[in-house]
Parts: sequence; structure tokens; C-alpha cells
Amino acid sequence: MVRVEARCAYGYPTVVAVDPLVPRRGGKEGLEPFPTRFWLTCPILVEQISRLEASGLVGRLEGEVAQDPVLAARVQRDHARYAEERHGALDPEGLKTAALEGAEGVLRDSGIGGVRDLRHMKCLHAHYAFHLARKGTVGGILDTRYAPRECTPDEVRCALSGVKPAAAVPHEIPPRP
Repeated sequence: MVRVEARCAYGYPTVVAVDPLVPRRGGKEGLEPFPTRFWLTCPILVEQISRLEASGLVGRLEGEVAQDPVLAARVQRDHARYAEERHGALDPEGLKTAALEGAEGVLRDSGIGGVRDLRHMKCLHAHYAFHLARKGTVGGILDTRYAPRECTPDEVRCALSGVKPAAAVPHEIPPRP
């Protein structure tokens, strides 16, 4: 994790930015590409977005994007912004590692969540996290149509997980609309 990008009303992280290169899984040495730049961490929001995905919403939204050139252009711009920020997060050593791993193209050119065919949506969680962090089109649609909500005081699970809330939200974190 690089930093917290958005927090809930209780101060817990809802979105974190993730390094484009992360330690290899399985205890192997070195780094591997991780194309998901923004990660949705709030368990309540994750559950709600999972239900939307399970309902087939990804396919329906892809159909809408395919039929609406203005919407398609907005989603394409989001993919480009996401890729530019992810690739820009690589320092010179990271660029070298990505090139050696054959991953620089993926980190430079793939869209939200690492999707390669930019006409498609890989994951609504990634789109919603991008929206909370940077105001994305698909996440905005989710907000408008489905109004995913943060937890109520009785539902706060992050306190049980050991995650610490922020005493004060740092100024560099964009406020939630």
C-alpha cells in the first residue's frame, strides 16, 4: 500500500492506493506487477458492489457504454487517467523492474483494474475505488443509480479488524462528495 486515498465518516480507509509492483506471492523473491492501483477496503461497500456484480451489472454497463459514444469516451478517459497514474507511480528502479518482468506495457497501457480491452470492465470494485479516489464515470453511475452506502454506527466492522481510524483526515486525502 502506498497511501490511504479515501476514508469513511468514522475515519477508516475505504480506498487505498497500491504500488504497481508488489512482492511476489508464495514467498518468492522479487516483485510482480499489480495493475489494480486503487483498492476498495470497506467491507460494507465491497459486499454491496459484489451483489451488483453478481446481478450481471458489468455486462449491462458494458452494453450501455457500447451504445453511447459520449459515455464510452468518458470511460476511455478514466482508463487513460488510471493507467497514467499507475505508470507514473513507478520510480526509475520500478520502471527497470517492470521492463525486466515484461510488465511495463501492462502497467502503462491497461485500464482500470488491469483490463486490457478497454471496452470492457473487469471489476466494479476497481471502478468504484477509482471513483472514490479520483471521481470516475462508472463509479459515479453506481453512486447515482444504486447509492452504495457506508456503514451505520451499528455496522462498523473495521474497528473489530484492528484497523486504526484517522484521528483527523489528512489534507491530502480528497473529501468524499
